[in-house]
Formats: sequence, C-alpha cells, structure tokens
Amino acid sequence: MKFSALFFLSLASLGVQGQNVFSPSKNKPEVKPLFIHENINVDGYLTENIWSKIPPIYLDFQVEPFQGNKSNFKTEVKLAYNQQFLYVSAINYDTIGKHNFRAPNLKRDYLYPENDLFGIALDGFNDQRNSICLQTNAYGAQRDLLSFDDRQFDIDWDGLFRVRTHRSDTAWVAEFSIPWQSLRYPNENRLNGQNWGVNFFRNRRSSNELTVWSPHPRATSPLRMDYAGKIVGIIPPPPSKTNIRFVPYLLNVSSQESGTLVGNSSGNQFKMGGEIKWAVTPTSVLDFTFNTDFAQADVDKQVNNVSRFSVFFPERRQFFLENASLFTSGLAQVSEVLGGSMTIQPFFSRTIGLNKQVQPRPIVAGTRYVYRSEKRNFGGIFMRQAESDGDPYTHFSVARYSENFGKQNRFGTVWTNKQSPSNSQTTGAIDGFIRFNDVLSLSTMATFSHDGSLAQTGFSEFSQVFYRSNNVNAYWTQTVVSAQYNPSMGFVSRNNIVSNSQGFAYNIRKNWFPSWIRGIEPGVYSEIYHNLSTGAAVEKKLLVSPFWIYLQNGGYIGTYLDGSIQNLDDNFSPLGIRILKGNYEYLRKGVMLSSDPSAKYFGSVNYEWGDFYDGKLNFIQFKTRLAPIPNINFGLTFERNFVDRLGANRESKNVDLAIFETRLAINPRIQLIGFYQKNSANDRNAINMRIAWEYQPLSYVYLVFNQTNYLGSDLNNQIEKQFLTKLSYLKQF
Repeated sequence: MKFSALFFLSLASLGVQGQNVFSPSKNKPEVKPLFIHENINVDGYLTENIWSKIPPIYLDFQVEPFQGNKSNFKTEVKLAYNQQFLYVSAINYDTIGKHNFRAPNLKRDYLYPENDLFGIALDGFNDQRNSICLQTNAYGAQRDLLSFDDRQFDIDWDGLFRVRTHRSDTAWVAEFSIPWQSLRYPNENRLNGQNWGVNFFRNRRSSNELTVWSPHPRATSPLRMDYAGKIVGIIPPPPSKTNIRFVPYLLNVSSQESGTLVGNSSGNQFKMGGEIKWAVTPTSVLDFTFNTDFAQADVDKQVNNVSRFSVFFPERRQFFLENASLFTSGLAQVSEVLGGSMTIQPFFSRTIGLNKQVQPRPIVAGTRYVYRSEKRNFGGIFMRQAESDGDPYTHFSVARYSENFGKQNRFGTVWTNKQSPSNSQTTGAIDGFIRFNDVLSLSTMATFSHDGSLAQTGFSEFSQVFYRSNNVNAYWTQTVVSAQYNPSMGFVSRNNIVSNSQGFAYNIRKNWFPSWIRGIEPGVYSEIYHNLSTGAAVEKKLLVSPFWIYLQNGGYIGTYLDGSIQNLDDNFSPLGIRILKGNYEYLRKGVMLSSDPSAKYFGSVNYEWGDFYDGKLNFIQFKTRLAPIPNINFGLTFERNFVDRLGANRESKNVDLAIFETRLAINPRIQLIGFYQKNSANDRNAINMRIAWEYQPLSYVYLVFNQTNYLGSDLNNQIEKQFLTKLSYLKQF
C-alpha cells in the first residue's frame, strides 16, 4: 500500500507539470467538401477538372519529432462528394524521388511505422469518441480500422473503399472513393447539412515525421477524435435501408495424411458457405455466417515459452476480428513491457471452433449483432460448433453491454455461456474505464466463472491505472485470480495468484542530442506474485532499462537487467527440461538492437544471458528482412536457447526455432505469401503457401497449401498435407 500511495502521488505531480499535453481546442479547423454531380475516375492522377476547383486544406502541424513545429513537407488535401461516393485526394509533396518512398511490402493492413502513408479518421456521428480510419501507403496498399476512444481498435476490420496512388519525383498522390454504405452517420439535417469529426494525417517515413491537419499532442494519436477538426455542411444520401453485404464462397479441400499415428489416407471435400452483413440502421449491424471457413487466415507463429505464463495467441480469423473490441474487454499487455504480464479476458474468440486438444472443429452457423452509439454499445454472438469432444454439438453465446458517461468514460458487463449436452460453463464480468484527464486513466474489472459438471465457481479481478504524457509512461496493475477461475470461452495467463505490477519510463528529448537520436527512455518495471491460497510469494521480478535510445529512423539501442526470485511450488518444465520445486534467485542481462524498420534492408538482434533457475540460459534472436522493392519481401527470424546444466538432470542442449516468410506481389491485389517454420523443440516443420487475388474489392480467389511434418509419440514421422481452393464474392445491396 505504501508503494501504491507513492505511485499515485508521483502521477499527481506529473499531472501538474503537464508535459506539454494540451487540451483539445475550442476553435477546431473546418472544411466543407464540394458537392458534384459526376463520378470521378479514381486512378491516382487527379486529372479531372473538378479537382482544380476545390480549395485545399493543408497538414501543417508537426506531431513528431518536434510537436508544434510547422511540417517540413507540404500535404494538400481536397474533398468532394456526390450521391454515390465521398472523394478525398491528397498530394504528399516530397523531394526524395519516386523510387524511394518507404513500403516494405504491399500487405493489406500493413504495419503503420514502416510506411510512407496518408490517412483519414472520420467520426460520422461527431461524438468525439469513435472513428473509421482509412489509410494508404505510397504504393496503394490499404489499411483500415475502427477506433474507440483511441484506446480500443478493430485493426482487422475491412472497409469497402477504393484508393489508387501515383508517384513522381516531386510528390506522391492518393485518391480515395468511399461508398456511403461503408460509412456510418445519422439520418438527419437533410437541408442544412451535417457536421462530422475528421482528421487527416501523414507519416513521412524517411524523416519519421508525423503531421496532421487538426493538432493533437504527441501522447495521443490522430484517432483521438476530441482533437479532430470538422467536416461542415455535408449532405450525404439517407442511409440505405437495404445496406446488405453478401459474401458467399466455394471451397474445395484435398487432404492427405501418412504416418503411424495419423494413418494413411487421402480425401477430397467440397464446401459452400458464406456471410451476410446487414447494416440494419446507421448504428447497428447484424451478421450471419454459415459453414464458416477460415482457410485464408494467417497461421500462428510458433513460440518456445520459458516463462510461467500461458502463451496468448491472437485471433486471426476475419469473422471474429471484426468488432472484436466490443467483446474482448479485459486486461492485456499495453506493449512488451508496459502494463504487466497478466492477461485476463472473460471472452476470447479463439475458444470457438476448437476442441480440448486445440484441433479445429467445424462451425455450422452463427450470428452477431452489434449496436454502437454515442451513449451506449451492446452486442451478442451465437455460434453452433459441430461434433467435438464426444458431444454432438456445442453452442457458444456471448452478450456485451457498455454505457458511456462523462467525457470519455464507460462501464459495462459481459456474459458468456458454453453449452453442450454434457456440460454448461458460464462466465460473467462487470468492467469500467475512466479517463480522469488527458493523460490519466483507470481500467477495472470483476469477473466470475462457473463450471456445471464440476460444480466449481471461481473469480478474478483487476485494476490498472495508466499515465501517458509526451514524456512519461507509468502504470500500476493489480490482479486477483482464484484457483477455480476458468473462463471456458476466455483466457487467463495464471491462476491462484495475487499480483502487483508497476512501471515507469521517462522519455528524454533534447535539442542538443545528436541528429540520429530522437529520445532516450530509461525505465524500471516490477512484478510481484503471491499464492492466493497460502499468501506465499511465488515470483518477484525487477526489470531495469537504464540505457534505451530511440533513433530518428525508428530503430533503437537498449540494454536491460532482469532480476528474478522464483519460488516454485511444483515442478516446472520449460523447453521440456524438468526443474524441481524450490526457491531460486538469479539475474539476467540483455541487449537489443534494431535498424530502421522501413528500410529496404532491416535487421534486429536480441541477446539475453545469465543464470536461469539452477542453471544457465542464453537466448539470441535475429530478425532480418530484404525488400529491394515493395513487391518483393523476404524475412527470416532465427532464435536459439542455449541451455547449460539446467534442471533435475543438469541438461545442456540447444533449442532452435526458424521462421522464413516471403511476400511476392504483382500489385496490392495479387500476392503470393509463403511461411515456413522449423522448431527443434518438438521436431515440427510447417509450410503455408497462399496465392491471394482480390479480383474486385473484398472479393478473393485463394490457393492455399499446408504441410506439417512432426515426430509422433512413437518417434515416427507424421505428415499432414492440405491443398485448398477458395472463391469468395462480395455483393453489396
């Protein structure tokens, strides 16, 4: 409690200092788009006469690297609209040369920090909380997401819009056409027009410079809509009463297995299914899915886990990714070090479509309803899974409600139920989020679980205070998880614990720093875990990073010390090595280096060494990428754990994991993606190859090849192969 009091006093003192975090302006910039009758040919060249008649607005405010400075490179934006589309053009002036704009690949939903890009954040209801964000990089690859309070994001939401770009030696140009069906806005003010929230932003990657139209502080992002400007007097068509998106698919799967355990067989399966999305009102969407298929989903990267935490693999299936932010309330890491290591989610969609052995099971059908407004959000999911774990079916149900209050606060509840003929498992939770001011917020949740067959009830709760200014990141996270807490449709990283985690990092920026240094950020982070049943300490960790330099090009150089006290109350087996229960103290050291992630040639190194329980463990990870042009991308990740005299048998061995990735693209719509993994920890080799052709917006042809080789429990090689052909077609009504 003494530490907590000191922590809050520190935050209060930081709040007084202000750290150059300014409040939203009352005099917001405004733009009025031009109404036109004709359609514009979106090709990235802006040759239509109409563009010359529209007065431009400019992105003049620099957020990075020097907040408040005038942008070094002019960005000119124009808006027009008719009864079919909202049009946006951006001329991003630059002298770098048309072959030198940064884009390591042409992937949809590319990584933001790696690209020259232009983006639009639209708040059609002008609630100053939520937005639709549409982006493009200089080569026409698309990125889109939904943002809620600049805190929760649906990054994998795919909007229906068209964008084309053109590059020259003096600028790169982006031209958007956005169908009204892709936007959400009220059905009102048909005569005088509506006012929307909007911001425009540009990342010039060569100088790592972020500029925006409506100013916001460095501690936030262009998606913080209370800082946004306004579109004024726009008169969109009435929201469509039949705004329906139908996406049927055809799938053919050829499979072959050979091995002493998987058997020797081959087969061919034809499947039909699809999804229907109906925007019932501007604030509500109803989805249906039948014979749900995820053949095109990205594969998981393998992990060799040496911690006492369960590994959290993110959701990668498109149906569950959309509107995920509404349903996946809970505690998660803010970044690799911020927020602490605990994850508590009462609902995690990856529990749907898997059996107890984490093998895929067919999803027969399902539906999802989502309602979002300025005052409240609610939704529900119902899915039926085919035969699994001896049950002929399993039903998954989720309900979520949240109420907004004050400036940017909310409270809510979530309920889940996993129902089969043999069991009923339920989880419930209440949660809240309070933003005290522009830099300080609180997240909290209390949740229970009940297993009918075991007649077992468990509980957990967390609270997290988070402070983020231009110079300071600080947090305090507290959790309690009972031994019986088991969210059958959720995820928890540890049971039977009480934990406290604190962290503080200070970003130092000085004009006298060398030009290649953007900032220096020392930090200290601690975690303490106690057994909830006995009160005994089970783990204490202190991570100190005294030397961490962020480079102007986006790379970094850092060192850290990681001290641990581990009190094992049971045997522990990382990397298959048995460590006996007992008390252990050790210190580890580490260094991390990274080059410019947007460059044609990229590399990073993480090397960590020192004691580990009763032995030694050295870890090294190399990442490298070669992207001579955005159409060609090769990546390699290699990591090795050097184990020396560890565990009950004093074992010494090397455990390797290699991941090779490639992406070859004719353009952003036709790509070959390859993925190969080799893991010596389980002697598993996995290959995934995909050809993806977006022959029209959000309509695809996929050719997918999967092969997995591994040693079975009888030490014989097992081989599983699949070849999939899938055709999907999007029709908007």
